[in-house]
Amino acid sequence: MKKRIGLILLPAALLLIVLSAQAATAPKAATAKKVVAAKKITPAVKGVKTYNDKESLAVKKKASDFVSKNLITDGTKIETTVVDKYNGLYLLKIKLGEGDSLREVDAAMTANGQYFFPQIMKVAEIEKQKKDEANKPAGNSAPSPSANLPKADKPTVELFVMSYCPYGTQIEKGLLPVAEALGSAIDFKIKFVDYAMHGNKEVEENLRQYCIQDQEPAKYPAYLKCFLEAADATDCVARTKIDTAKLTACTSATDQKFSLTADAANKDKLVNGSFPPFNINKTDNEKYGVQGSPTLIINGQEANSGRDSASLAKTICGAFTAGQAPAACQNTFSAATPAPGFGAGTTTNTATGGCH
Repeated sequence: MKKRIGLILLPAALLLIVLSAQAATAPKAATAKKVVAAKKITPAVKGVKTYNDKESLAVKKKASDFVSKNLITDGTKIETTVVDKYNGLYLLKIKLGEGDSLREVDAAMTANGQYFFPQIMKVAEIEKQKKDEANKPAGNSAPSPSANLPKADKPTVELFVMSYCPYGTQIEKGLLPVAEALGSAIDFKIKFVDYAMHGNKEVEENLRQYCIQDQEPAKYPAYLKCFLEAADATDCVARTKIDTAKLTACTSATDQKFSLTADAANKDKLVNGSFPPFNINKTDNEKYGVQGSPTLIINGQEANSGRDSASLAKTICGAFTAGQAPAACQNTFSAATPAPGFGAGTTTNTATGGCH
């Protein structure tokens, strides 16, 4: 299955906050100057307006450098073009890869290079979607997240993530307390998307977590909880008393079995010419049509849920056969949505981003 080349998708609210702040703080004279400057267009590609003034070229370089160093695999070809600008926000068209693997991404960056947005949302389209949803008859409202999930006496819960995807870590922080409370009442596994968007460190960490879960499953929740604090694998291995001899043996054997390190260094093996493959859970990725991190599968079917513990508990507990849900389903779980990325904290933004 071909994977889409992409970048980390951010909630639209962040883009709106920055745009509002820029519009509110920009002096009128400066704003007028920028609007006038934005009309100086140099056609470079047929059908696409491009900007080649000094500031646009600087933003173009900042964006290319940022994406190359942080969001794609080393060696991936990248071409960035500034296609529009307004009030200090530059709209970009980024080409990744080449040949059959060529993909285009619409993105944006502020003039000062402090904010990068790898997802552009058209306001009119979103407003229309919201309006259409609001106008739906009450009888056509969407069912609850777990209403259509298959039921089981012991639900299977599989979460597919990339270990450094901020939205994968977000849902892990919400799901761990639920998994710990339900314990053996569910069959819970963390699995990995079959490509890594965050470089070799992600390949290494995915492999490490796979082996800890395989060799010392009882210690894995504590290790993962530690890793979600600050992404310090060395400290977490020590703190949770992981058997390093077992871990080294497993990572070495598994690396060889699935050619993880070798494939990551082979440009011909990169997914869509950009991302190292991570094929340990490839069969399940293909079985469920996993397209990014996070993807939650319950009883063999993709499930939609909020990323707070209360929402996840409701979704999972709704997947038990009638009368089989354990007493822990009656526990009170936190309804606060964990913040994306590593560390503690919560967010009031319930929009769901992902790494695709």
